[in-house]
Amino acid sequence: MNIVQFLRILWARRWLVLAATISCVIGAFIVTQIVPPRYQAQSRVMLELVKPDPITGQITSPQFAKAYTRTQIELIKDYRVAGKVVEDLGWLNDPNLLAQYQSRPAGDDRDLKRWAAQRIIDGTDAKLIEGSNIMELTFSASSPELARSVADALREAYMDSSLAYRRENAARTAEWYSVQAEKAKASLAIAEAQKATFERENGVILQDDKTDIDSARLAALASAGAPTVAAAMPVGPTPAGIQLAQLDATIAQASRTLGPNHPDLQAMRQQRAMLATQAAQERSAAGAAAGAAASAARVGAGMLEAQKSKVIGQRDKLERVKALQAEVDVRRDQFMKASNRAADLRLEANVGETGITPLGNAVTPQKPVFPNMPLIMVGSLGFGLAFGVLIALLTELFGRRVRSIEDLSSAVDAPLLAVIATAAKPRRTLRSLASPGGRRGADIRTKAARA
Repeated sequence: MNIVQFLRILWARRWLVLAATISCVIGAFIVTQIVPPRYQAQSRVMLELVKPDPITGQITSPQFAKAYTRTQIELIKDYRVAGKVVEDLGWLNDPNLLAQYQSRPAGDDRDLKRWAAQRIIDGTDAKLIEGSNIMELTFSASSPELARSVADALREAYMDSSLAYRRENAARTAEWYSVQAEKAKASLAIAEAQKATFERENGVILQDDKTDIDSARLAALASAGAPTVAAAMPVGPTPAGIQLAQLDATIAQASRTLGPNHPDLQAMRQQRAMLATQAAQERSAAGAAAGAAASAARVGAGMLEAQKSKVIGQRDKLERVKALQAEVDVRRDQFMKASNRAADLRLEANVGETGITPLGNAVTPQKPVFPNMPLIMVGSLGFGLAFGVLIALLTELFGRRVRSIEDLSSAVDAPLLAVIATAAKPRRTLRSLASPGGRRGADIRTKAARA
């Protein structure tokens, strides 16, 4: 079937298409007059997705923002929120609602609160405005005042429920972390007791810097060994010896020019005798000090070797006590982390910040969103045309007729020899009809046509 055949079928069935279209339009108009109107009211809140949490300081990452908003939308439609709306609006004591509840179907065994909450859920919708953090809550009702009041109550119930969810979750998680902290504390006490027992039995005690006393003593002896050896080295000339050498040179030079009994030469000799005595005393003291230093160096070297042998001998014990100390450190770190997290969550369980900011009350709608008369009439017109065309095609399918050369060629498998055109009807004019011959001829043609 080509487009020409299709148009010929539509033209032949035009009254059927027109009747179907008019019927659909009239039916749609009747429906708009019968169906009760629906009003929608919107209230908005802003989700603070990019604001750090006041307790934990965490920020919702972009990859989880979509999941977060989807969760909030489902939370708005949850029974807990809807049930709170029912309680806030006083629907449980509404006589009209009680009468409707009593006339519910026999198989409906829900209680009044859940039944009324389901009506809230059915009329609730929520969406995130594109390109923003604003969540729009919408409620549809048969009354504009009811739609506005429920939209406002829905927003308040959603904010209260979000805060309650956050507090309950934080308290529940804090309890879990508290239990883990107690377990970590018990494990820490056991690890510290094992370490203390091992230290007491083996005489190996670790200090705060993770070193034992014997190793610290060995390090102290090793660092003190260099100055001890330096003190044990031979001592150089004393100050009195230097002065004595200088005085001897002066006396030798004066002896060349002065006599042996010259007073100055005698005075220098007396001074030399005093310096010689002092130099001898200094050399004796230096020798004694050097001997003592050498003896101390020998004693220190012996102590160093003894301490080194002691440290090497208890190396296995030292490694064991270090392993016990590492276990204590791990247990202490677990205990501190669990305790700190539990404290943060207990603080969060008492927080009053929901992370949701209300953006104003809902406005009473002035026009219903359903039925939309222009949209329904235009839609019924389009549907009527499509329905009429479908009926025309089905009617033509069950009652096929030959309307053109194409129809005959598709229906009969035979060559087409000729086409006899329909004789054109003579055009009547006022002059031809007014004449007797013209009128008579017209009557004759009419009778012939009838015959």
